Amino acid sequence: MIAARGFAKWAPWERADSARKPSNMLNEQLFHHSGLNLNFATGPRNGPALVFFHGVTRRWQSFVPVIPALSARWHLHALDHRGHGQSSRASFGYLVRDYVRDAVAFVQNQVQGPVVLYGHSLGAMVAAGVAAELPQQVQAAVLEDPPFGTMGPRISQSALLSYFAGVQPFAESTLPVGALARQLAEIPLTTPGKAGSIRLGETRDMASLRFTARCLKQLHRDVLSPIVSGRWLEGFDWAAAAAHISCPVLLMQADMSVGGMLTDDDAAEAERLMSDCVRVRLPKTGHLIHWLQTDACLRLVNSFLESLELR
Repeated sequence: MIAARGFAKWAPWERADSARKPSNMLNEQLFHHSGLNLNFATGPRNGPALVFFHGVTRRWQSFVPVIPALSARWHLHALDHRGHGQSSRASFGYLVRDYVRDAVAFVQNQVQGPVVLYGHSLGAMVAAGVAAELPQQVQAAVLEDPPFGTMGPRISQSALLSYFAGVQPFAESTLPVGALARQLAEIPLTTPGKAGSIRLGETRDMASLRFTARCLKQLHRDVLSPIVSGRWLEGFDWAAAAAHISCPVLLMQADMSVGGMLTDDDAAEAERLMSDCVRVRLPKTGHLIHWLQTDACLRLVNSFLESLELR
């Protein structure tokens, strides 16, 4: 069931002096599923369906850098995962498999027809899960730096554990965005086997931390519990999902030396398991490829999308 919520309050590509709503403006609605209200944004029907799945702690606005360019030829949908953004908080169920279950229902019941998926981080694993479960509907997938095993039991081997444990107390914060961003900047990041720590503010600029703060204010604190405890991947076998993906896949791999999460071993295994996979490495680019290298990301994504023969 769908409930319309009117046009989004802001859109960075809208002219302030426009007398009419721009053709690429996104409309926010609610999708009702398993007792949850899942918020999503959708654009005009300018082509086939393209569905975005964001990363953990983020919200659909994470894709603002690429939405204007892609909206001209695609019918965009961007989902807020459970516990994120304006979607419902769940009493339990913040494992990757739970997000996949929501996304499968969303694609089947709201999008319908042929669809292309674009997921970043958690969203990339969700996209892989949906593509594996809906092979007749999903025509292609863009997987942007999926963490795969990095965010499971191996999380204690990297600075990611200190990051997520550090930001967890700030979920659902009532602090103003600016004040919250300044506190986030002081979170110490530690890497096992390395002495000392660095401040989060040394790895991200304050503008980026403001967006992180805005997302955290809308994040259910329980979202981070299975990540910090190393249980996030329970019930989700990413390799088995990859082996069941029959559609073309663009796999974008960030550089782990500057914050990427997809290891060479996991990327090679995913490339081997998927029958039609294009793997592209982006040296000196961190995990948020579509923010850090927007032009390069759009070049790759558009080249891939325009190569498709949709049924």
